[in-house]
Amino acid sequence: MISTKDFSLLPNKQNFQNLCKAISVLDAIICPQWEFRFYSYNCKWGEGEEFFEMRNEDDGDLLNILFLKDKCVINGFSYQYQNNKKSEVTKNLPEIYNEFIFGEPVTSNGTTFCLWTNESGNWEVGNILNYNDNSSEIFEIFDGNPQTYIDWASEYFEGYYKETGIPLDIVTQIYEGKPLTKEMALSIAEEVRDWKLLEEDLKEINYPYNFE
Repeated sequence: MISTKDFSLLPNKQNFQNLCKAISVLDAIICPQWEFRFYSYNCKWGEGEEFFEMRNEDDGDLLNILFLKDKCVINGFSYQYQNNKKSEVTKNLPEIYNEFIFGEPVTSNGTTFCLWTNESGNWEVGNILNYNDNSSEIFEIFDGNPQTYIDWASEYFEGYYKETGIPLDIVTQIYEGKPLTKEMALSIAEEVRDWKLLEEDLKEINYPYNFE
C-alpha cells in the first residue's frame, strides 16, 4: 500500500498525472456539480503548471498536487492525523516547489505530509517523524487498479450512477486514456443533462473526447 513510509508503488510522474486525470474525468461524469466532487483537475493552473485536488469534506482530508513539465509535488493534509510539522515534512524540498507549498491555497489548507520528484524523477519525502499520517488511506486510489475507483465511487456517489453499476470495462478505458464518447459516459451516468458542461470539464482536465 502506498504511503509516506513506502512509496515504491507510487507511479512515475507521467503515469501518476494520467491517473489523476482519469479519476477526475470519472468524477465529472458521475457528479456534474463541481463543488460536490471528490477529485478535480485543472490543466491551466498557471503557466506550465497543472493542478490536481482531492477534497474530503467529511474527514477534512486534502490533497493538492502540482504538475510541472517533468516534475511533481504532492501536498497532503489529514485533519485527524496532524502528527508532523510542515517544517519537517518539507525538509530538503527543492526550491522550485517553494512557491506552491508555501503559497496559497496550500498554506491555508495545511500540510501533514509532502512528497516530490527529484532531478532523477524519483519520489522523495522530507523528515517523517510519525508515519501515522493517514497517507496510506489517501493514496489508496492511486494503485492504478480501475476496480479500486469503482469500489470507492460506488459508495461515495451512491445514487449518482446507473443502477447496473459502474462498468469496469469503461473505467479501464478511461484509465488507459481512451477518448471519451457519449456512449461511454452514458454507460456510467443515468443521463448527462448538460453535454456542454461536461465538454468544458474535459477541456479543463485536458482529456480527449469525441461527442460526434
